Amino acid sequence: MTGNNLARGIAYLSVGAPVGAHADWIVRGAITDADIASWNVAGSYKTRESLRHRYDLGMSYSAQRYAGGNPLALRDVRDGSRNAGTVYGFDTFALTPSLAVTYGARYAHYDYLDQRNLISPRFAITLSPTASLHLGASLSSRADAPGAEEFLPPNDTGLWLPPQRTFSSIEQGRSMRAERTTQMAVELARDFGATTVSIRGFRQLVNDQLVTVFGAEDPQYPGSKLGHYVVGNAGDAEATGTTITVRSAFAERIHGSIAYTAARSRVMPGSDLGYVIVVAPEAGSALPERLHDVTASVETEVPETATRVVILYRVGNAYAQPSRPGDRQSGVDSRFDFQIRQALPFLNFTNARWEMLIAIRNFFREAEADQSVYDELLAVRPPKRIVGGVTLHF
Repeated sequence: MTGNNLARGIAYLSVGAPVGAHADWIVRGAITDADIASWNVAGSYKTRESLRHRYDLGMSYSAQRYAGGNPLALRDVRDGSRNAGTVYGFDTFALTPSLAVTYGARYAHYDYLDQRNLISPRFAITLSPTASLHLGASLSSRADAPGAEEFLPPNDTGLWLPPQRTFSSIEQGRSMRAERTTQMAVELARDFGATTVSIRGFRQLVNDQLVTVFGAEDPQYPGSKLGHYVVGNAGDAEATGTTITVRSAFAERIHGSIAYTAARSRVMPGSDLGYVIVVAPEAGSALPERLHDVTASVETEVPETATRVVILYRVGNAYAQPSRPGDRQSGVDSRFDFQIRQALPFLNFTNARWEMLIAIRNFFREAEADQSVYDELLAVRPPKRIVGGVTLHF
């Protein structure tokens, strides 16, 4: 549930198994039925790191149908529903024990876009002259559709929810356009026992930078902002920056990382920005030339109580945030993600294992290395999402 949505029941299923000693496969799916009826399914196949060719293959498909009474939610929907599907394939080829290349692409289809087919290729090379020193370079071109967060599976094997929120174009009559981020990056990483220190430099060029606004009131649709958000394009952007990351096992049961990013960036306003500022004035003030961001994560597991806790916290100086008359916007804001998984051994009557999940977060997007630096910063007023449930492991 979110801050302005009622709770919904969700049925979730995940099935996976090893393929001999060389690979693993997993299939996940979920379904919910309310005023937003939706379902999704995804499958992946990954080979083990010991092989010369390490394949990462997968697909996903999601559908959303809205049967509620919010006319704004239906403004940009064809036949009352939306569908999205992705197919991806990547190969990491170990040319020598110390040199590997990764190449592949992701193809996505969104039926609510005019340009429905999006291709995101990626190429990377990694050189490891010693067991503890790693050098890498990558080139990627990533396409993100407005509202894609509702349909794409998460990065890890965590719980994947069906599409839960509705969205529409920030300006009536204007078609939604995908964002394209082209990035070049180089990275140096050094292992010091249980600690890894890495320095990464990147250069980004972004076309049609996305802006996402929650709680926007449209005069033509009074009271329709609840449970709905609007999307638009701020214009083109560019950024050059550096990220320093330290990952370590602080204790036997505690793992974590901290990363600091500093970047110089600018946004070249597009035709949508004027309307974006009318709907969300804070979006126009969140475009400084110098960006600073600190992200910390901690993961711990207590085997005595079968408890696992994951905490992710991010703070930066360029978040779009609500303004009050006379206030000067500093742009400093934060995002968080808190998850706790607790085993329930008193329910283990057979070989099955029960587990309770509680998650609270206000991140709008999954963090990925090749996304635009502005993607999360220009998510205005994202609500808190609370997920609770029970999982049965066979």
